[in-house]
Amino acid sequence: MTYGKVFLYLFTSLIAACCFLPILLIVIVSFTSEQAIVHNGYSFFPSELSLVAYNTLFENGAEVVRCYINSVFVTILGTILAVCITAMASYALVTPTVKYSNAIAMFFFVTMVFNGGMVPWYIICQNIGLSENYLALLIPNLIFSPFNLFLTRNYMREIPVSLMESAKLDGANDGQVAFRIYFPLCKPILATVGLFYGIAYWNDWWNTIMLVTNKNMYTIQYYLMKLKSDLNFMRTLQGGGIGGGYPPSESLQMATAVITIGPLILLYPFLQKYIVKGLVIGSVKG
Repeated sequence: MTYGKVFLYLFTSLIAACCFLPILLIVIVSFTSEQAIVHNGYSFFPSELSLVAYNTLFENGAEVVRCYINSVFVTILGTILAVCITAMASYALVTPTVKYSNAIAMFFFVTMVFNGGMVPWYIICQNIGLSENYLALLIPNLIFSPFNLFLTRNYMREIPVSLMESAKLDGANDGQVAFRIYFPLCKPILATVGLFYGIAYWNDWWNTIMLVTNKNMYTIQYYLMKLKSDLNFMRTLQGGGIGGGYPPSESLQMATAVITIGPLILLYPFLQKYIVKGLVIGSVKG
């Protein structure tokens, strides 16, 4: 083994450690007592361990499980639908027979620069029935991101047009060309934008707080944010003390991070081989 490879392995290991140690610290702090955090700060070797943060989170276990199921359902269904819409729109923009494709793409680009604002968005959602239902958690984020659209379109531009033309000469229509030729060849970029959509859906709490009041439809992110806000308010009313059985604050935040980032960490290894390739190729040409 050459010195260059040794240096490369050591450097890569150092970068990996720098990425892993913060996650390890979050897990350790989530099991640390609040009093130990206040006295000693964050530490890899806490003086006192505690399950108070997790006991607080799962005090109402049925509600947490229900919120988790809601988030998983919305994330999976929303990601699948958003990826399908983005893929089909991208295919339309790279099809030579579609007139004014560049002008259509400009309409999507404008939405990246200008935003209608919160009030018009809320009024539209209310007027089209996006309130107190699961559609309120799906539809607002389902309108695909222009960034993901252009990323996917640029990737599809790398596919030779001759494939599309030869397939159509053999009698295939646009749907068959898209689903049997283009989309299978675009697995890297579709996995990449799928991860982006999945993260956006999983971390979303805004749609819940604005459009949903039914507790049975709360997502896990909104539930945890509401729980943390309520506990911090209780601490403020009680004087912010630690010793008299006050609810945790720092450890609760770390425990919240642990139970919310788990699904994303488990999902990423399955998509990793596609993501780098999708980002590199999809961003080469504009």
